[in-house]
Amino acid sequence: MPVTLQMMMQAANAEVERIPADRARQMVDDGALLLDIRDGPELDAIGRAIGSHHIPRGMLEFRADPASPAYDTALQFDRPIVLHCASGGRAALAGKLLKDMGYAQVYNMGGFSDWQAAGGPVSEPLDPGM
Repeated sequence: MPVTLQMMMQAANAEVERIPADRARQMVDDGALLLDIRDGPELDAIGRAIGSHHIPRGMLEFRADPASPAYDTALQFDRPIVLHCASGGRAALAGKLLKDMGYAQVYNMGGFSDWQAAGGPVSEPLDPGM
């Protein structure tokens, strides 16, 4: 039987703890990596959490594997990682992927709007010009 999105989401949500943004802010203050996995145009259009690190969801496997030439050293196996996307779905799937790759302390904060609602500092979107 093929795996459906619903099945993947259920598995991801069962493995990756969803945390409120105020807890995420505290974890980041304590040294966790706040990882934004939205696509670049989303960041340009909506803004981003100040201090967040950006890796698009489509590049995560390449950036998370230390054996990959594209490895991102901000990802460390012993550092907590707090993921967010626009609403939390991609963050859950990305969290499961990171756990499958050996990252143990992975959390889903949900969406960028959750960060904003909790008073997290944000940058303004890029001005598209006239």
